[in-house]
Amino acid sequence: SWMHCGYHLTTSILAPTLLNEKSENPNGVQELHHQNDVDAGALFVLKSEGSWMHCGYHLTTSIVAPPLLSLPYAFTFLGWTAGILSLVIGALVTFYSYNLISRVLEHYAQNGKRQLRFRDMARDILGPRWGRYFVGPIQFAVCFGAVVACTLLGGQCMKAIYLLSNPNGTMKLYEFVIIFGCFMLILAQLPAFHSLRHINLVSLILCLAYSGCATLGSTYIGESSKGPEKDYSLKGDTKNRLFGIFNAIVIIATTYGNGIIPEIQATLTPPVKGKMFKALCVCYFALIVTFFSVSVSGYWAFGNKSEGLILSNFVDNGNPLVPTWFIYMTNIFTITQLSAVGVVYLQPTNEVLEQTFGDPKSPEFSKRNVIPRVISRSLAITLSTIIAAMLPFFGDINSLIGAFGFIPLDFILPVIFYNFTFKPSKRSSIYWLNVTIVVAFSALGAIAAVAAVRQIVLDAKSYRLFANV
Repeated sequence: SWMHCGYHLTTSILAPTLLNEKSENPNGVQELHHQNDVDAGALFVLKSEGSWMHCGYHLTTSIVAPPLLSLPYAFTFLGWTAGILSLVIGALVTFYSYNLISRVLEHYAQNGKRQLRFRDMARDILGPRWGRYFVGPIQFAVCFGAVVACTLLGGQCMKAIYLLSNPNGTMKLYEFVIIFGCFMLILAQLPAFHSLRHINLVSLILCLAYSGCATLGSTYIGESSKGPEKDYSLKGDTKNRLFGIFNAIVIIATTYGNGIIPEIQATLTPPVKGKMFKALCVCYFALIVTFFSVSVSGYWAFGNKSEGLILSNFVDNGNPLVPTWFIYMTNIFTITQLSAVGVVYLQPTNEVLEQTFGDPKSPEFSKRNVIPRVISRSLAITLSTIIAAMLPFFGDINSLIGAFGFIPLDFILPVIFYNFTFKPSKRSSIYWLNVTIVVAFSALGAIAAVAAVRQIVLDAKSYRLFANV
């Protein structure tokens, strides 16, 4: 009949489209609901519902974060030429490697096997053991280390505001860390990575705001008679200078580090082709504006007296060198963005917890899933807050994590994944560029790890649990 004919026509027209969608969207939420072996981490945390603009917000929050305020300090070990050169190389290599990893992910998505996690990529490209015993643990350590570092830095910024308004105050650093941890506890309950998109838009505006404040403050102090005498010479003997250079390189590499590119790309609605490049352009616009302005203005104003966090230079022996309201405002911008950064880096932890305790066959907001989610995430934040309060010298430990974590994940593995997936000719320039990056950054990572261990040993004599630094 005409009715049956209609069915056949509809099927013949729609079938290729549906097949196409299926191959482009193998892990989209619709398909995921029909798979029995899917895990709750992929289903609930890494929902593929975002646009390239949302992806740009996530990327900016994960890279353009308050650690950029330590870049003038890195310049004190490198000087003008090497400092700016390191910043430029870091920007070029990371932009290149993040694009390579995105192309590998797009290639697998087009072939009907969309990868949602870094460890999925390692498993499919290098073998199951690489995903389980190398990439998975390293990524987990890097991301959880970032959560602890954000909690500690948030506490330090809150303490700076407190001491400025109450110089004889008796509150200790660990008390501020706990207050900041409670704020993070609330944000951590947002169910999916995609549900952070509006917070991360605010975060993008905040990073531009506090970087602008840091640049304005440094320029104001540098031009006034209040600032220190400008000295751009490198401090220390030859050995200390050499280790200082590698410490500075770790600071810069960690500042550019991300470690969660596949998880961020997983939040895109299929098809994913070309979207990540646009998102990276949004991120790197914010990155170039902030990284270079803060580094140059901070080092120009304070020279080799630049502190680990440039905002510390705005107060000299308890006397503010800029208006007090300006320091309050800059610190508030920084604290607020730190909470967003901490929650973004908590996502791989959330995904593992959800995978372990969630049930993909029950609805996302059923009792069966909500209760384990709230308990497990609250415990994760509680643990990170305790570590941050106990170890106020966590920055040293984070340098070690950066050397072992960010350098492999962000500089080395993307080019290896690309060479393994696309197998470029050994005569091609891209093949040799990738090999050069692997060799150079492997050597750099090894030396940086030694420098980080040395720094921990040097600072060990001043380590004290719950110290009020």
